[in-house]
Amino acid sequence: MLYILAIIFPPLAVLFTGKFGHFLLNIVLTFLGYIPGLIHAIIIIRDQKQKKEIKKMLRS
Repeated sequence: MLYILAIIFPPLAVLFTGKFGHFLLNIVLTFLGYIPGLIHAIIIIRDQKQKKEIKKMLRS
């Protein structure tokens, strides 16, 4: 779901991950060019998902 949102509006997808500093950076990147903002959003979303998976593994 966040990946689809990242394609439509990258800063909003980053905001939903809960990282406000990255959200502000993504706004700047998106204004400089759509592609840098999109790439940054995908990296942040992927990182967030990996952290959740690692926490699940450590609980088990």
